Amino acid sequence: MTAAELGDLASRVAPVMVFLVMITVVAEIAEIAGVFDVAGHWAARAGRHRTWLLWLLVALLSTGATIVLSLDTTAVLLTPVVIAVARQVGVSAMPFALTTVWLANTASLLLPVSNLSNLLAMHHFSGLGVGVLDYVALSWRPALAAVVATLVVLALLHRRELSGRYTIEPPADPHDRPLLLVAAAVCVALGPIFVTGITPAIPATIAAVVLVGTLWVRQRAALRRVSVPWLMVVAVCALFVVVDIASRHGLHDLLSGALGTGHSPGDLWQVSATGAVAANLANNLPAYLALEGLTTDRPARLMALLIGVNLGPMVTIWGSLATLLWRERCRRAGLVVPVLPFMAKSLLCAVAAVAAATAALTL
Repeated sequence: MTAAELGDLASRVAPVMVFLVMITVVAEIAEIAGVFDVAGHWAARAGRHRTWLLWLLVALLSTGATIVLSLDTTAVLLTPVVIAVARQVGVSAMPFALTTVWLANTASLLLPVSNLSNLLAMHHFSGLGVGVLDYVALSWRPALAAVVATLVVLALLHRRELSGRYTIEPPADPHDRPLLLVAAAVCVALGPIFVTGITPAIPATIAAVVLVGTLWVRQRAALRRVSVPWLMVVAVCALFVVVDIASRHGLHDLLSGALGTGHSPGDLWQVSATGAVAANLANNLPAYLALEGLTTDRPARLMALLIGVNLGPMVTIWGSLATLLWRERCRRAGLVVPVLPFMAKSLLCAVAAVAAATAALTL
């Protein structure tokens, strides 16, 4: 790569990486403050002793956390809380754990900040004259269809476990109230701000600074618990360079036949299906980077690719980083997730979510 090419790539990647770091800091401090713990136990109390209502409230929390704080937040920080709450009220933890990981993937389409691939795609959407509000206007139907399809599959697969009642309403752990209120207010405020069209890295940075300052005042020692994904940042930057070079040396031509060039409903189905298969084989981020250059001629084609790489890669454990992180959190919580049954169920969910979202896009 020439210095100019590398500079162009860096100018595109830098805001995305800044957002990734800052939103991770926000999510980590929100977890320390008890936002997820209180929300999970609020759901247990609001469920009125009905397991299915508790599950729907957990699904709502998972969807909201994914949309505003990104899918990795749901997989990493909400999953342990959901498992703990399910065990405390005496119901099966598996349907609730599956709810967090499946919605972490299938609810990650609505806003640019919901998934790293969405943020990367905004560079091309902007070139096509599609701003943030235009993006939401294009994505909300597929996003809603994907979430509904996910919930239908979950309800059908686990209808017996979700049909009972529970009697216990465990209280949340005690937390620093001022820190909790500030963290909750920041998380709630970020959603509307992200839709305004401001570069997401800016409000995410401001939110991170506010929460770091609040944590410094209230619980200075807890700052050591805030984990920043520097290794992920380096890996993603390296992946950008590798895929960019590969695209210049034949990868682009090799993949062009798989996606086609049209924009009819059949062509959009081909794009989303190819994206889903590629993401399960190679992981969703490299799949998106390798295929994006073939879908940037029309907004609908680019959205179809996002449907495939966002909603589809839940079948294989490595298809999505969120799934890998989720499985590790389940292991730490003592919840065993057998690989083959998980893959079989996830295949049903992936097919339903991608099909529903693609149909909503084409119709």
